[in-house]
Amino acid sequence: MRKKERQRLIKQLLTSNNIQRQEDFVSLLDKQGIKVTQATVSRDIKDMQLVKVPSVTGGYRYSLPTQKNIDTEKKLVQSIRDSFVSVDSQDKLVFMKVLPGSGPVISSLMYQMNYSGIFGTLGDDNTVLIICKTEADAINMRNQINSMLGTE
Repeated sequence: MRKKERQRLIKQLLTSNNIQRQEDFVSLLDKQGIKVTQATVSRDIKDMQLVKVPSVTGGYRYSLPTQKNIDTEKKLVQSIRDSFVSVDSQDKLVFMKVLPGSGPVISSLMYQMNYSGIFGTLGDDNTVLIICKTEADAINMRNQINSMLGTE
């Protein structure tokens, strides 16, 4: 099954089920005759920007993002301003320290921006590693992050 079709089905499953774990997605998709791994579901959750919200039955469940038309650039700038600790670059790499919990969001937003000089991004709990295509791209990206903060 293609990614877009699978993600469309995941949206349908979200509207009719209380899905609390990634394994629940795997099980429900399997019942539909679609074999997927938890890793695939995890990537779909990230791509679709699914969020966990409080469940009526207690705990948390997956849900579609509340805002459909998110202005990615504004959200990126605000996220960086809210959680920035430091930024540095070396060779083709830009390394940004952020407050705990912010790394994956900022990494995802940077990737969505499709900056021409970015080869890829990695985000963990409190850091973001931006892999640029050239050293000049890394310097430009570091400067762009500083300009988002107003600290050029």
